[in-house]
Amino acid sequence: MISLHEGEIPVIEKRRPYALVAITKHGVVHARSYAEKFPYADLYYMKKFEQGDEEARNIQLFDGSVRLLLPALFQQYKGIICIISLGAVVRMIAPLLMDKKKDPAVLVVDDKGQYVVSVLSGHIGGANALTHEFAKAIGAAPVVTTASDVQKTIPVDLFGAQFGWMWDSEEKLTPVSASVVNEEHVAIVQETGEKNWWMYDRPIPDHLKMYPSIDEAIMAKPQAALLITDRIMEPHEEVLLENGVVYRPKSIVLGIGCNRGTAIAEIEQVIDEALAELSLSKKSVKAVASINLKKNETGLLELTAKYNWPFVTYTPEQLNEIPMQNPSETVFKYTGAYGVSEPAAMRYANAKELLLEKKKSGNVTISITRVNYEVEAQ
Repeated sequence: MISLHEGEIPVIEKRRPYALVAITKHGVVHARSYAEKFPYADLYYMKKFEQGDEEARNIQLFDGSVRLLLPALFQQYKGIICIISLGAVVRMIAPLLMDKKKDPAVLVVDDKGQYVVSVLSGHIGGANALTHEFAKAIGAAPVVTTASDVQKTIPVDLFGAQFGWMWDSEEKLTPVSASVVNEEHVAIVQETGEKNWWMYDRPIPDHLKMYPSIDEAIMAKPQAALLITDRIMEPHEEVLLENGVVYRPKSIVLGIGCNRGTAIAEIEQVIDEALAELSLSKKSVKAVASINLKKNETGLLELTAKYNWPFVTYTPEQLNEIPMQNPSETVFKYTGAYGVSEPAAMRYANAKELLLEKKKSGNVTISITRVNYEVEAQ
């Protein structure tokens, strides 16, 4: 917990480029939801609204006036999203303002989550772009009052934010952003993930060129690259990362079955080994699916809370509706379903094929599939 004292700048633990701050009961409820929909922000709220899962979800609690927290946030974060009244935010940040080239972006969200307002550093600081992306992620209306809005192109550091995409590394965000803004040849390769990421009412600019494969993008010798994939890059593909950014869409569904009382460490080890076997990124895991008999399984609950993964369970009848590649009479005898990990993953992902058929390791059985983006996942 962060204790705030007059005249002291608190020590904070920054993990992501943006900070999300709430100070009211309703604001905290919304903020907890926003943090899942917009994974680029560290969440801060007052200790009196503690719910017990903050450590597992990397939520930071503070005790004292939020005014005393803001100086540290100003120093550390690229942008600050406040679920606080506009007037209060203006008064609190006024003493902290230095220069429009240095000040972070500041946004305000109303207590009901209806509007997202760009308050400070609209263009240079990126508040206008952040306003649009954050509003889209939470289903609110963006409010931007500058005379000319941001350039209608891809915001590299927020690309796919409304879908929960995460970049692998921030190292090349700035030079790749420069290539996009300066209309240099930028290659885009999308192997998986949501396809409706272009949000403007005009065609994609000619300098942003889509390629059907990474190999074709390499042959084109672009000045920068945006790669949307859940795969771990192969050595020969890394030439694009000399000035490129890899985005991880939420495209992988883990079907999990386990014996009662299986520890989180064992479950996570099986997941890590299975993802490594397929050369898939853990950042692209969208959800964990299982049978409803496991809905209160401690190890699974701890794991999904640790990574903010949705944990979805289905009845035996729902699982039996899915055509199974490896039905089991033994599993049916104990659960009423002819399989758990395979049909659970396939049902959630609306997938017809598995990337990994059920694999048993110790107390855990795992199957992996990829979300079918032609049909909405359920």
